[in-house]
Amino acid sequence: MEYNFNEIEAKWQKHWAENETFKAENTSDKPKFYVLDMFPYPSGAGLHVGHPLGYIASDIFARYKRHKGFNVLHPQGYDSFGLPAEQYAIQTGQHPAITTETNINTYRKQLDKIGFSFDWSREIRTSTPEYYKHTQWIFTELFNAWYNKSADKAEKIDTLVALFEANGTENVNAVCDEEVTEFTAAAWNAFSDKEREQVLAKYRLTYLSETEVNWCPALGTVLANDEIINGLSERGDHPVERKKMMQWSMRIAAYAQRLLDGLNTIDWPQPLKDAQTNWIGRSQGASVKFKVDGSSSKAIERSRDGVDNQNLEGSSSGVEKQNFEIEVFTTRPDTIFGVTFMTLAPEHELVSQIVSDAQRAEVEAYIQATAKRSERDRMADVKNITGAFTGAYAIHPFTGENIPIWIGDYVLAGYGTGAVMAVPCGDQRDYDFAKHFDIEIKNIFEGVDISEGACEDKTAKIANSDFLSGLPVKKATKLVIYEMEQRGFGQGKINYRLRDAVFSRQRYWGEPFPVYYVDGMPQMIAKEHLPILLPEVEKYLPTEDGQPPLGNAEVWAWSSTENKVVSNELIDNETVFPLELNTMPGWAGSSWYFNRYMDANNPNEFASKEALNYWKEVDLYLGGSEHATGHLLYARFWQKFLFDLNYVPVDEFAKKLINQGMITGTSAFVYRLEGTQTYVSKGLIGDQKVQPIHADVSFVNAQNELDIEAFKAWREEYANAEFVLEDGKYIVGREVEKMSKSKYNVVNPDSICEEFGADSLRLFEMFLGPLEQSKPWNTAGISGVHSFLKKLWRLYANANNFKGVEGEPSKDELKVLHKTIKKVQEDIENFSFNTSVSTFMIAVNELGALKCDKKEILEPLLVLISPYAPHITEELWSKLGNSESIATAAFPVFEAGYLVESAKEYPISFNGKMRFKLELPLDLSAKEIEDIVMAHEKTEAQLQGRTPKKVIIVPGKIINIVG
Repeated sequence: MEYNFNEIEAKWQKHWAENETFKAENTSDKPKFYVLDMFPYPSGAGLHVGHPLGYIASDIFARYKRHKGFNVLHPQGYDSFGLPAEQYAIQTGQHPAITTETNINTYRKQLDKIGFSFDWSREIRTSTPEYYKHTQWIFTELFNAWYNKSADKAEKIDTLVALFEANGTENVNAVCDEEVTEFTAAAWNAFSDKEREQVLAKYRLTYLSETEVNWCPALGTVLANDEIINGLSERGDHPVERKKMMQWSMRIAAYAQRLLDGLNTIDWPQPLKDAQTNWIGRSQGASVKFKVDGSSSKAIERSRDGVDNQNLEGSSSGVEKQNFEIEVFTTRPDTIFGVTFMTLAPEHELVSQIVSDAQRAEVEAYIQATAKRSERDRMADVKNITGAFTGAYAIHPFTGENIPIWIGDYVLAGYGTGAVMAVPCGDQRDYDFAKHFDIEIKNIFEGVDISEGACEDKTAKIANSDFLSGLPVKKATKLVIYEMEQRGFGQGKINYRLRDAVFSRQRYWGEPFPVYYVDGMPQMIAKEHLPILLPEVEKYLPTEDGQPPLGNAEVWAWSSTENKVVSNELIDNETVFPLELNTMPGWAGSSWYFNRYMDANNPNEFASKEALNYWKEVDLYLGGSEHATGHLLYARFWQKFLFDLNYVPVDEFAKKLINQGMITGTSAFVYRLEGTQTYVSKGLIGDQKVQPIHADVSFVNAQNELDIEAFKAWREEYANAEFVLEDGKYIVGREVEKMSKSKYNVVNPDSICEEFGADSLRLFEMFLGPLEQSKPWNTAGISGVHSFLKKLWRLYANANNFKGVEGEPSKDELKVLHKTIKKVQEDIENFSFNTSVSTFMIAVNELGALKCDKKEILEPLLVLISPYAPHITEELWSKLGNSESIATAAFPVFEAGYLVESAKEYPISFNGKMRFKLELPLDLSAKEIEDIVMAHEKTEAQLQGRTPKKVIIVPGKIINIVG
C-alpha cells in the first residue's frame, strides 16, 4: 500500500474538524497549558512558507503537552481591522468587511491544510461587533480611571472625586498633566459640571490633547513610529510629516517603572527585554529651569495676550521674564557650568513665542522643513547637522550669563521636555552642533583635551567651577542638585523616554470610540449600550473639510434619551449629540485578545472570572521580534491596567515568549544592460554595466535557468526583451533576501502541501535550523524529509500488514526506542525541533535495519513523531488498530535501564593488531576475561602453541596479547 499523503491529510483534517479533537475545556482535572501565536493580520497575499514557522513550532509544543496530560488551549483568530483593507476599499470602493472576510477565508484554508491543532471554536476577529464591544468597554474603563501614585496603581475615577470632595487636591498624589491647578474642597464643590470635567480630564488614563503626531496626507491618517520607514509610510511609501492634532492619548507613561520591573518576572528573550528597556528609557538626573531673558526679543512682549505692551517698552524685567521658562531634564547636572547654548525641538511650544523678528522667517522655514522628517529619522541621522538661531537668550541659573537659544531637529518634542541644555564639551552631538554653527565651547573638565571632540567619560572630574572643582561625578551631581533645590530652579528627578501613546486614527476601518460630546466635553456611552457599530459611509476618504472618514456618515449622532445612534440631522446638543469621528488604532484589539480566547463566546463579559482564574496567562507565546516595542508594550500596559481594576488575575499576560527566526527567500535576478532592453546571462556580464531586476522565482528551475517566454509574458515592458545566453540558456543570479511579495521570491505553502504533503512541510521547516535563527528556504531540500516519511510508512507497512506483532521486543529495539524518547523529549522542552527531526531519521533507519515489527516499539514511536507529522502518524496509529485519536495518547515514558550496556564487544589484538572481536559481559573481572580469551579457538590459532609474554586487559575497553 502506497503512502498517499494527499488523501491521508484531507481525511484527518476533516476528522479533527468534525470531532473538535482539539477543543479545550474551561474546567478540567488536568493541569492547564496555554499556547498562543501572535495575532495574524489576514492580508490579501495570504501565507507564504515563512509565515507558518512559528505556528508549526507552537503546534508541536501544544500537541506534545496534550500527550503529557495537559488541558491545552491553542486558539487562533485574526487582527482584522487595519489600513491595508481600508486602502483597498478606497481604490476599489469595496467595503473593507468584504475584503477582510475574503482574506480570512483564504488564511483559514491555508492554515487547515497544514494541520494545526487549533481550537477553532474560540476563533475571534477584532472587527466583529461581538469582539470590539469589549474593546470599547475597556476604553471607557480607562477613561473612568486615574493613576494613584501613592497606591502605585490605577483606580476608579470615583475615588479621585471623593478625594476632591473631602480635601480638594491636598492629598492627591496622581499621574496627571503637568499644568494642574490646586484647589480646596469648597472650590471643587462650587465648580460647574463642565469645570469638574475639565479638571478630571487632566487626570484620566485616556484623555484628549493637542499632540505632535506623524501625519500622512496621502493616507489621510496618523501613523505610529513603527509604521514609518525613512520618512515614508510603510504602507505605500507616502511622505509623512509632523503636525499637531487633537488626539486621544493614553497614559502608558504612568506604568513606565512597572513595565520595567515586570520584565524581571517573565521568561522573554533578552534582546526583546533590552528593546523594551531602551524604549521606556529610565534615566536619573535633574530637572532644571532656565529663565528666558526678557530683553532678548520684542516678540516675547507681543506674544503675551492681554498685556499692555506700552507698559513694557524699554523694560527687560517685565512680566515676560517671570512667565517664560525653559525646563530641561539632564542626566549630567554636574556639567551645568559647561552650558554654552540651549537647543529646543522645532515643535517646542515656546519657539513661536520667543523668536525675534529678525530670525522669524528663518525659524519658520526650518520648522516647516523638519516637519517632513519622522522622529526615527531625526534620531538616526547624526551626520547632517541643521538648526536655526531663535534670536532669544536664556539666563544661566548659576552664573547669570546669557545663553543663545537655538532650535535643532536632533532634539525631539516627545522626549524629555523637548529642550536640552547643550554642553558641547561633554556631549558629542552638542559639540558637533557648536562646531558647525561656531558657538562657544567651554571646557569644564580637569586635564582633558577636547580639541578633537567632546569628553563623554563619566569619570572625568570637573574643573573651573566655584564649588565643583575636583569632584567626581556622583559627588558633583549630588551637590549641584542640592544647590538647585536650595535656590529654587531645579530638583532631582527620574525621567522616562516613554511618552503617552496616541490612540486616535483618522481611518474608517477601526473600532469606533464609544464617545459623544456635550458642550465640547467627551462623554462615555454606558456598557449596556455597547457596541457602537461602525456606520456605513459612501466613501472611505476624509471629508472635503478635512474630517476623518466617519465625517461622511449621515447616521452618526447619539441620542441620550433613546440610547442609540441616530441621524446627524437630529443633533440639537440638548438630547442628541455628535459622536467621535476618529477610530481606534490597530493595537487596540490586539492589546487584550489573549484574555478573550479564555472565554471567546461569552456574550456579556470579555471573559468570565472562572475562565480567567483557570487559564490565568499564556504559558507559551510565539511571534516575531518586530513586535517588541509596539504590540507587546501596549499589551503589557493594558494587562496591568485590567489587573489594577481586578478584572484579570495576573499583571503579565505571557509567562514565556519565543521569537522565531525568519525564513528568507532566494531571490532571482536578471541583468539588463543599462539603457537597453537586453538582458545578459549572469556568467557573461563581465565589466558591462547592468541593472539587476527581480524576476519571479516561479520562472526559474533548480538549475537557475530562466523560463524566458514566461518572463516576457509576465509584464508588458519585458515583451520585447532580448536575451544574451550562455550555452543556450539564461542563467539568473541568486541572493538570499527577506521573503516578500515585492521581491517575487515568495513560495506558497499550498503548492508545497500539494506536491509533498503538509507533514513534509512541517518537518522541513523545523529541519531548516534552530527556531530562533533566520534560515533560507530551498524547495529542493524538502525531498529529503519527504523520503523519510516514505521510509516511515514502509516500516509500518512491513509490520505484519500494518498490524504489528505482539511479541517481546529485542533489547536493541528497546534501546533505539528509549534513546529516541529521551532525545525527543529533551529537544521539545528546549525548543530544539531541528535536532528532533534528525533523531527520527536515525531511529527509523535503525529499526528498519533491525526489521522491527513489534507493536510495543512501533506505537510509542508514532506518538513521538505525532507532534511534528500529525497526519501520517494518525493514519498509521489507526492502522495499528487504535480507535481513539493519537492526540489522546500518552507520551512514552523514558526508562534509562534500556540504555545501560550489559555487554561489550572487545577488539582482540595481537601485538597491537586487531584480529577478531568478542562480546563479553561487562561485569567480568580482568582474570575472568583473560581466561575466556585465552581459551578461545581463534586465540589458539593466532598463538600456534606459543606462550604470550603478557596479556594487557582494560575492562570495558581493550584486550591486547603481546608476544
